[in-house]
Amino acid sequence: MSNEYTPNLIDVATLEAWLDDGAEIALLDVREEGLFGEGHLLFGTNLPYSRLERDIARLVPRTATRIVLIGEGGNGVLAAKRLDALGYTDVNKLQGGVEAWRAAGGSLFTSIHVPSKAFAEVVEHAYHTPAIKAEALSKLIEEKADIVVLDSRTLEEYDRFHVPSAISCPSAELVYRFADLVPSPDTFVVVSCAGRTRGIIGAQALINAGVPNRVAALEGGTQGWKLAGLPVEKGRVAAYGPASDAARAQGLKRSAALAARFDVPYIDVAQFDAWRKDASRTTYLFDVRTPDEFLAGHLPGAVSVAGGQIVQTLDKWAAVRGARLVLADDQQVRADVTAHWLRQLGWDAVVLRYDAATASLEQGKATLETPVRPAAEEIDSAKAKQLLEQGARAISVDASADFRKAHPVGVLWANRSRLAVLPEEIASAQTLLVFAHDRDAAQLVAHDLIERNASQTVLVVRGDADAWRVAGLVVEESPQTPPDAERIDFLFWLYDRHLGNAEASRAYLAWEGELPKLIGSAEKAGFRIPANESKASSAVH
Repeated sequence: MSNEYTPNLIDVATLEAWLDDGAEIALLDVREEGLFGEGHLLFGTNLPYSRLERDIARLVPRTATRIVLIGEGGNGVLAAKRLDALGYTDVNKLQGGVEAWRAAGGSLFTSIHVPSKAFAEVVEHAYHTPAIKAEALSKLIEEKADIVVLDSRTLEEYDRFHVPSAISCPSAELVYRFADLVPSPDTFVVVSCAGRTRGIIGAQALINAGVPNRVAALEGGTQGWKLAGLPVEKGRVAAYGPASDAARAQGLKRSAALAARFDVPYIDVAQFDAWRKDASRTTYLFDVRTPDEFLAGHLPGAVSVAGGQIVQTLDKWAAVRGARLVLADDQQVRADVTAHWLRQLGWDAVVLRYDAATASLEQGKATLETPVRPAAEEIDSAKAKQLLEQGARAISVDASADFRKAHPVGVLWANRSRLAVLPEEIASAQTLLVFAHDRDAAQLVAHDLIERNASQTVLVVRGDADAWRVAGLVVEESPQTPPDAERIDFLFWLYDRHLGNAEASRAYLAWEGELPKLIGSAEKAGFRIPANESKASSAVH
């Protein structure tokens, strides 16, 4: 294939028309996460060029899907070329990228997972989801009131820190396990998360499911709690256990009624098999149970993503707008609740009914990434040390945060999207070594380097920092290198809030609260919240 590959270019007007025509479309922003998070289109899915070949089959499984790429520099053209080589037949590139979109009057959005976060804020406005401030909750806890705090984040997030006395119960598990965790209808239930959105969705899910309790979201989540000067707990203090028969029965009764009220469709295995063979439309299969349940046995081809997380981060899992989302849960409850949200988010979500006792299941962790075909010879760290002593040059393509923590002395940090600006002594070196903890990431970079300079010998170094040290390489930290201005793979304002930056936390919470205004209208964003349901919910609570 020629290095002068030219993708099909489209203008902003064409993209606007395509986004509104109802047909499937995958709008892929191939800039690195730091650049994407500084400003992107509302429906853009971030698929960094540095990960393109590994993630494309999961995000866009059907090669005939209409794809529009947004890039910067030359990576948009390179991405189109790579997809063409993989057999994708309808690849287009937005001419001018995000700047052309902005110049035409289009809005750009900061951060990540914006549609999902905006949806949660719209839900709060539409349903009038109750909230409680951190100070008020703290007082109730101190007074030992009849109250239960349910932390709706993942177990890993809960372990890092949480509101004192909170029980870990990720969002999709709330309705399923509610009867075990909250046996009394008189108990006040507060749902917490890291910020605002998962708390809102979790609390409103319980309300929509008809639990008899008073329910509220913790305003600002753990960030709001810490901003109020209140201490947090750490570790696995209290988490959900196996669901009792009574809890499962009560959860199913509530979720089935919820699904009926929100017109959630059900399909059987035969229908799903027919959809999976349909070459004209994309069908995703998501297992929305806990990771442990998935490992114990899941349907072939399913992707494990807890129900609450898929509502919160849908663009991370499904890039094709207009696709079918099939949700699997052998207990049905979590799929019902998740589907009722995804349909309101604007997606064609259905629940797959199947009998786990008779279905053909797979065990273990499913592979989410497509293996990368090696482009360069791989060597061990001892050989790398020898070549460096003989004058070879080297780059590391680890994440910039990992590079700062540890890399061999004399190795330059690089990113696949920035190979065109490598220093001349690196670009023209006779032998160039590519270091990375991630072998596939290194091979993708090696492929591009070889394409740029066929006369250069490119070698991928196997191993991690421990292997480097064993081989005698000197490993160093570099807290300021690469400099912040070059870290295109890191979104500072999003992650600073988790590092104790109070101003970043305040800015983030304010940004979430402003999202309904920023997106313009719920209808334009594709949200479909039934007016009668929101009125009914606000009247009851």
